[in-house]
Amino acid sequence: MSVKLMMTWDIIPEREQEYLEFVIGEFIPNIQHLGFKPVEAWATIYGNYPQIQVGILADDLSGAQQIMHSEGWDQIQGKLFGLVKNFSYKIVPARNGFQF
Repeated sequence: MSVKLMMTWDIIPEREQEYLEFVIGEFIPNIQHLGFKPVEAWATIYGNYPQIQVGILADDLSGAQQIMHSEGWDQIQGKLFGLVKNFSYKIVPARNGFQF
């Protein structure tokens, strides 16, 4: 069964441009190379919620866990952590439509 890795975070103030360049130039291509399939990204424009929510698919829970324990994941996540705060994630059964 496909699973969705749901991640949320806030961009560190004053790092927005660097963050955008990283996400487009490194984060997305690298997570695809590792085997994840990006399917959605949401930005909160009002309210007390995480600023960014990203959903990426894996074929199954075992595959998602394997990717998340890889050196490649550690490297890309480490770069992300230099640009964001309040990071959290969960893995849920994938379904169509918005999931939170």
